[in-house]
Amino acid sequence: MARRRKEEAQETRERILDAAISVFHKRGVSRPSLTEVAELAGVTRGAVYGHFQNKADLFSALADRVKLPDESICQMPHDGGCDPLGHLRERWIFLYKEVATNKEWQQIFEIILMRCEMVAELGDIQQRCSDGHCEGATRLRKLLEAAIDKGQLPANLDLDCAVPIIHGSLVGLLQDWLMNPAAYDLAEVGARQADAMLEMLRTSPFLIKKHHLAEMP
Repeated sequence: MARRRKEEAQETRERILDAAISVFHKRGVSRPSLTEVAELAGVTRGAVYGHFQNKADLFSALADRVKLPDESICQMPHDGGCDPLGHLRERWIFLYKEVATNKEWQQIFEIILMRCEMVAELGDIQQRCSDGHCEGATRLRKLLEAAIDKGQLPANLDLDCAVPIIHGSLVGLLQDWLMNPAAYDLAEVGARQADAMLEMLRTSPFLIKKHHLAEMP
């Protein structure tokens, strides 16, 4: 009996999350109330609060279904980093393929990247996005540091410059495609973008640390 109640509670939680995706995707995050989410999910407002403390908590659970872009691509590999750049490329391309083919992922990323209005009452949601960005940037930096240690990238690569460039390129392409999915094949263009960015990290003189750049003839 206890197991069945636990299963029913999990089913209700997932139904609420499904409804939140639909409501937030259609109306943005700031405008709709949790009552609207409850009505679409076919539960009471109290049931929503039984699973989520507030809208920010619901948003955080929604984001965890796919992870934020940084969180999705920047996990350290289980093999301890034998091929950090190969792992980064694999995760990068996986993210684009999944967004291109998975309708729910598309909706969630549209909510995260394009439906989170900057208003005071959503400070906790903005903080969730900021924290995810910072954590992802830290993991990305560790991946690139591992690639330097493995000799895959130059020892004098300026990580303070490289990390935001990589992140900005990833998020920028996602937003561009989500605004007009019919414009191009995200998976194909994304794979070429990943290869181009990794080649830039390997060879661009403009990503050398400044004191090394000053020494160049």
